[in-house]
Amino acid sequence: MAAAGRGSGHARTSVWLEGRPAPSRRSEQPAGLDRDKIVAATVRLLDAEGLAKFSMRRLAAELGVTAMSVYWYVDTKDDLLELALDAVTGEMRLPEEGDGDWRDRLRRLAAEYRRLLVTHVWVSPLMGAYLNVGPNAMAFSTAAQEVLRTSGLAPEQLPGALSLVYQFVYGFGTIEGRFAARCREAGISQDDFFRQVMGTIEDRPEFGRSVDIMEARGGDSVAEMRARDFDFALDCAIAGIEAMRRRAPGEGAGETSGEERPGSAGGSGGTAD
Repeated sequence: MAAAGRGSGHARTSVWLEGRPAPSRRSEQPAGLDRDKIVAATVRLLDAEGLAKFSMRRLAAELGVTAMSVYWYVDTKDDLLELALDAVTGEMRLPEEGDGDWRDRLRRLAAEYRRLLVTHVWVSPLMGAYLNVGPNAMAFSTAAQEVLRTSGLAPEQLPGALSLVYQFVYGFGTIEGRFAARCREAGISQDDFFRQVMGTIEDRPEFGRSVDIMEARGGDSVAEMRARDFDFALDCAIAGIEAMRRRAPGEGAGETSGEERPGSAGGSGGTAD
């Protein structure tokens, strides 16, 4: 968690847990400025320039105000980044409860999370820095929990299954987003960069097996290859969840249950809704 606190020796918790009332505008404050506009400008700057270049002074210049005007609405830069993180989390389209099979709802949630990480590259380093207990983050968390509750897993298995999906998508989306950002900064398309890399290593014997795997994956573009990899990897995760829900609580990896869990399917193609 980020170490920026309210005072010396105090660990930071979350802007959402501070209970700070919304400030009322003073006469000397710029007309038309409010916290929502500040957060929106923060998101624009982070998307355009990245997390490393972001500063309160740069934000104030973007808004055409003084830095002190911004601090009237947020106490710290950490608070502002946390607000921006929750704001973009709200861009994810969450499936309605009972809207289709749990596997399909899980795929939609995973796809939305991936899109968030790729669209807003600055999100991934902030995910581990804050508690992420804002309203949009909690709505996403609740939706994911509700999806897996209908999968047939036992309650004690749910946290591990959620971690599996969260961490897989986080890792995939983070690498995908950073690769795309690197290509943009270098002024080259992802496809051209990929072809350059493959052209460099394909004649190197130590990379032979890797080249074979890359060629076997298929796809005419980096986007298509990533889509295939993501879908297959997510299918593997779902297959693992399906296998584990048919295992009695406490059984080891090499053991199987003599009975099916109520609501689970006898085969991999069944449903558990």
